[in-house]
Amino acid sequence: MKMTTEKAIQLVRERFPFEGYILAAKDVFLDIEKTVLRYLQPGSKILDFGCGPCDKTAVLQLLGFKCSAYDDLQDYWHKIKGNREKILAFTKDIGIDFKLAIDETLPFEKNYFDMIMMHSVLEHLHDSPRDLLNDLLELLKPEGLLFVIVPNLVNVRKRIDVFFGKTNLPSFESYYWFPGHWRGHIREYTKDDLVKLAKYLNLEILELRSCHHMLRKISTFVKPFYLALTKIFTGWRDSWLLVAKKKPGWVARKSLSKDELGRILEKYTSIEY
Repeated sequence: MKMTTEKAIQLVRERFPFEGYILAAKDVFLDIEKTVLRYLQPGSKILDFGCGPCDKTAVLQLLGFKCSAYDDLQDYWHKIKGNREKILAFTKDIGIDFKLAIDETLPFEKNYFDMIMMHSVLEHLHDSPRDLLNDLLELLKPEGLLFVIVPNLVNVRKRIDVFFGKTNLPSFESYYWFPGHWRGHIREYTKDDLVKLAKYLNLEILELRSCHHMLRKISTFVKPFYLALTKIFTGWRDSWLLVAKKKPGWVARKSLSKDELGRILEKYTSIEY
């Protein structure tokens, strides 16, 4: 019998080693899995880059996709005694080909994957995503797919916070008191950012939409008002979802000429390039 998405989610919940971690995320799981199924058939090869504990990857694996995963498992909670071992045991049990990132090498074949997923990853990068994304796109088959989800820099909550003099960045206390190297958000994204990202990477946008992936953080009282408002102003939802395809004859472009770069940089500095 063919496994349904709901059944796969339930099985992952039962086997996942961290109780409570995914209890409130069913809608997110359904959105991700349905998006994948719109473009790929089970049996397709997927790389989940920055996969964390592989909860969403596991659902796709159970649905019949051949999933690989890549993460350094260096988030604060990953390093709590025993947690990394639990994650690795879980991925092995599910059948995911998990690779632990120990340097900047990508231990995968070029032109191999049908899709590369990056969910809640880009906003954590301290440098431009340009080189990383181009390297990852080389792992995709011709006309393969890049599937990205990022938090919306200008969602309604952040707009309200800024109006009242608060920040639209991660809370200052979480940044100030964070133990060690900051692993939180560096740059969040708008719709226009993702349009430009696809253009610079020479990708064809198949789907670009706002979505509700953080509803679990909204109180029961506020949620109906939030949903009504964001039904009208869809760009005020909490996240953006992008699916883009490598164009025929795709070639990586990792740098600009000196003159092209100068024309961009001189807009934001008093230096004349």
